[in-house]
Amino acid sequence: MVPRVDRQAIRQAFGQRVRFDEPLARHTSFRIGGPVDVWVDVTDVPEIRRVRAFAAAADLPVFVLGGGTNILVSDRGVRGIVLHLGRTFSVVGWRANGVGSHVRAGAALMLKRLVTECITKGLAGLEFAEGIPGTVGGGLLMNAGAFGGELSSVVEFIEGVDASGAVQRVARDGLRFGYRYFDLPPGFIVTHLEFLLQPGDPTALMAKRNDAKRRREAHQPLGYPNAGSIFKNPPHDFAGRLIEAAGLRGYRHGGAMFSERHANFIVNVDKATAADVRALMDEAQQRVAAMTGIALEPEIKLVGDWS
Repeated sequence: MVPRVDRQAIRQAFGQRVRFDEPLARHTSFRIGGPVDVWVDVTDVPEIRRVRAFAAAADLPVFVLGGGTNILVSDRGVRGIVLHLGRTFSVVGWRANGVGSHVRAGAALMLKRLVTECITKGLAGLEFAEGIPGTVGGGLLMNAGAFGGELSSVVEFIEGVDASGAVQRVARDGLRFGYRYFDLPPGFIVTHLEFLLQPGDPTALMAKRNDAKRRREAHQPLGYPNAGSIFKNPPHDFAGRLIEAAGLRGYRHGGAMFSERHANFIVNVDKATAADVRALMDEAQQRVAAMTGIALEPEIKLVGDWS
């Protein structure tokens, strides 16, 4: 028998913030994804602990979902509980000291909003992130970056709930980043990040932000649901160039297509399924490997039941 959470008890605990068999296509930028068994919005750390207690009692996994970007959810959906950080985790605070300004942002805060607020306050360091979709927490987990900048260059601390339920604050020297990668400790749920930014001229920062926006809009697909870059750039090359060289620009499978504007984007052009997207990913990996010997590594995360 498949383990099941006590639906009546979790409903009593969280009220209308609990949904059962919730389609995740409603919550992903791809507009793709089957249902999750249980969806819960949480408002504070004690509620995170309560969700974990329900999951542990039913021997179910917990998956934290932010803005739903940079992921592909299986058509079969997700078994277990999806924990979604509510609006109380999207607050931002400001504190200056002798070495710069500390910006404490909730993990649910949209990254684009944080960039705009920092520029308005004349704080430099996040202009590169203009146009990167999703939340601050999601950006951390993929070490989001563009145009030579990465979040890892300005993160000072992370805060969250560890696997035992304790609140932990981890300083920069205890964090391990890589290219589009962050080594999150098992069971750790990030609730807040703290950035160290430097003073800058708002006009110059706005110009840099606008330049990043123009460059992004000139090359990235608009108008169709997508999850951002599909593959990481291999050393000394670009995934989009390799995919285009393999003849896949504009190539379609079902309702999914490699963008004609940027081949490292797959767009949902007509009710695409996760299987459609996965088929395109497999095709690209096979063709590029056969042509160059390079193994393209996915940048997006595959989530859910892929059995």
